[in-house]
Amino acid sequence: MKNFVKGMDKTGCGFEYVRDKFPNVSDAKIKDGIFTGSQIRELMQNKQFDEDLNETERNAWLPFKSICKDFLGNHKAANYQDVVQDLLTSYKAMGCNMSLKIHFLESHLEFSQKISAKSVTNTVKDFIKIL
Repeated sequence: MKNFVKGMDKTGCGFEYVRDKFPNVSDAKIKDGIFTGSQIRELMQNKQFDEDLNETERNAWLPFKSICKDFLGNHKAANYQDVVQDLLTSYKAMGCNMSLKIHFLESHLEFSQKISAKSVTNTVKDFIKIL
């Protein structure tokens, strides 16, 4: 969330909506993208926020929502690698800084792809040994 808000157009409708939505949060916290979990969930459920974003911001916001739903937590979606890649691509297009957390997310994606390839190879080898 922090990287997303920092990459938003500060003069755009989406940023103004966030500022109006949380009037008790200081401008410094909003500009730095510091929000509580309940505030983030509130924005995720708000259709008006989605509509107020410009196209580039919306293209980054939707993958962020997907990451929260399909990647973080106890259960990963079957296509979580695609979801993570969409987020990384859209954040780069938006001009978000690559924080350590985003680098970790990207390296996790690369690592999981290597592990998947190795596990498939090992499974095939094990299957051949049985034959």
